[in-house]
Amino acid sequence: MSVISTLHINFRGNAKEALEFYHSVFGGDIILAPYGDFESGQSAAQSDQIVWGQVQAPSGFHIMAYDVQDSLPYAAGENAFYVSLRSTETEEIEKLGNALATSEGVTIHVPFGPSVFSPLYGKLTDRFGVTWIIDVIAPWG
Repeated sequence: MSVISTLHINFRGNAKEALEFYHSVFGGDIILAPYGDFESGQSAAQSDQIVWGQVQAPSGFHIMAYDVQDSLPYAAGENAFYVSLRSTETEEIEKLGNALATSEGVTIHVPFGPSVFSPLYGKLTDRFGVTWIIDVIAPWG
């Protein structure tokens, strides 16, 4: 069993371009999942933008990114990243996620539950202002 911590960068409309650039530099595999491929509740204007993407290289480089929903505020450089906590082990993610979710001063943005890319996903900001994306890694195909 292992838990992976990955940088998750937030963009406004250029996540695909950024991930393609990082892929050209670091190689490996790239996944780009546009909002339009899922029932995401986003406007048609955001259908080509990325709801979830990643570049993962054999060297160990791993970065995730998405385009912030139009309904959320965004200013480049502010709230520019999340820390992503991931595992294939549901029990481990539930344990760690619940420990963060029940801590003092936490703000829950998305309660734990299924998402379009994970059987268990949640999003919260701890009392230190760090936003965590917590999910179970699912095969992507």
